[in-house]
Amino acid sequence: MLDVTYKTDLNNVDWVEMKTTLRQDKFDNGRSPEQLKASFENSYATCIAYTDKRIIGTARVLSDGVCNAYIVDVWTLSPFRHQGIAKTMVQILLSRLQGQHAYLFTDDTVDFYKKLGFVEQPVGLGQVVGVWLVNK
Repeated sequence: MLDVTYKTDLNNVDWVEMKTTLRQDKFDNGRSPEQLKASFENSYATCIAYTDKRIIGTARVLSDGVCNAYIVDVWTLSPFRHQGIAKTMVQILLSRLQGQHAYLFTDDTVDFYKKLGFVEQPVGLGQVVGVWLVNK
């Protein structure tokens, strides 16, 4: 059985390793290691899955701490998928969101999230303000 450790703190995260692994697994959206660090540090809650000190999964949530939360960056390294890692990470995050409406967006794993209790809400809108990943 796979030995997975789930960390909810960001101590000793190797952001360069995370960036490299995300890029190799084709889950990279262009953030630099520094931007990944800032994204995770500015989150309401985070979860990173490790095996043998190697990052194999991420998930994080943005929240106002009262009523609205948005789950993002749910990812499991391809060879480790379908082993309950993403499910555990999402459940860890949900346990921190009592009383809040938790929302997420996905275009390819709808059935997975339905099994976790999420219900489709068919309207979602988005907009990139300015230039993607160029922050002032």
